[in-house]
Amino acid sequence: LIKKNNTCVCANLFRSKPSQRHQASPDLNKIKLIKRHELEIDELRPLYMDFQATTPMDPRVLDAMLPYQVNYYGNPHSKTHAFGWESESAMETARRQVADLIGADPREIIFTSGATESNNMAIKGVARFYKTKKRHVITTQTEHKCVLDSCRILASEGFSITYLPVQANGIVDLELLEASIRPDTSLLSVMTINNEIGVKQPMKEIGQICRSKGVFLHTDAAQAVGKIPINVTDMKVDLMSISGHKIYGPKGVGALYVRRRPRVRLEPLQSGGGQERGLRSGTVPTPLAVGLGAACSIAQQEMEYDHQRVSMLANRLVQKITSELPDVIMNGDAEQRYAGCVNLSFAYVEGESLLMALKDVALSSGSACTSASLEPSYVLRAIGTDEDLAHSSIRFGIGRFTTEAEVDYTAEKCITQVSRLREMSPLWEMVQEGIDLKSIKWTQH
Repeated sequence: LIKKNNTCVCANLFRSKPSQRHQASPDLNKIKLIKRHELEIDELRPLYMDFQATTPMDPRVLDAMLPYQVNYYGNPHSKTHAFGWESESAMETARRQVADLIGADPREIIFTSGATESNNMAIKGVARFYKTKKRHVITTQTEHKCVLDSCRILASEGFSITYLPVQANGIVDLELLEASIRPDTSLLSVMTINNEIGVKQPMKEIGQICRSKGVFLHTDAAQAVGKIPINVTDMKVDLMSISGHKIYGPKGVGALYVRRRPRVRLEPLQSGGGQERGLRSGTVPTPLAVGLGAACSIAQQEMEYDHQRVSMLANRLVQKITSELPDVIMNGDAEQRYAGCVNLSFAYVEGESLLMALKDVALSSGSACTSASLEPSYVLRAIGTDEDLAHSSIRFGIGRFTTEAEVDYTAEKCITQVSRLREMSPLWEMVQEGIDLKSIKWTQH
């Protein structure tokens, strides 16, 4: 019974039909309804452990932005008065701060609305500009959805797309990658750090291969910039996508790094006043650009400390959970990874059921951009994870403002709820009796 406006409404929340092996996962919309209702009753906000989805804005970033929301409101492209000059100066300072973080020239930074737009600009822009001579693009099966969808759009325009598989640890096979490059390959797009499993790709080696073959290299670095040291020259990256809200900056702003030498040419996605070197027309939102610049500057100053602290907290979380619970699998390579993204599969437990049980901790079962789907993560499927384990995966995101107390509470709560759910599971009971589940032939009645 859900009480609303003094009226009792009976909600039949779980009417899912049994599948061949176990009950189907509760609908995520119903889970959200239950969580929202319980939060309204408790009047408590959950702990935040989903830093891959977004990060809270650093108060120092807000301090930098506020003057440009209220006092310095000029259009940065107005060249005839002081209001425009003030905003332009702030915009260029922010451009330099972004460039400094990745070892680039400020003239190589294009402000965008976020990493999704940057990815679209890079992939479609390069492919279409060089389409008369080169019509082949390479990416991997574990990329962000906006990269995969951009490639599908290009495929509908007649381009040839190669989706490289990854190894069981989530890392691309360099020999296969090099063998996939053709004379008509214009672009390779590889994510630096995966947003679901935290795996870090060998970008320097990939960059050397691409440069030797005359292929442009684009990387979606939304999960990497500000968290690990990055230098676009050392990595030989030609295009890089950056997101503001992944590095404690504002939402609605990002950047695209576009190399000047050797020069990379793009076909713009939108037309207009020719701002941002003609690649991204439209007025640059000065407060958001200032926020992105401030976030990059803070990240550069505190990267080493943040990395050490996040690594300590992540190790603490994993150690506490795995020491108390058997059959917990970490997805992705154990070494080549960003520590703050911990993706664990809890065998014989439904991930959606666990999320619902952990209602006082904000967690995710995968990418926030695809969380409306009940299908198991395509990233986990790409690394060969069994469907049952893919359904039982939870992503723990740890960041700058996570505390030891929050990590300990999350671990203890997770241990308690997984143990409870397993006690209710007939599959867990069968495993405890020594029955090999893979040897059973399941039938539906």
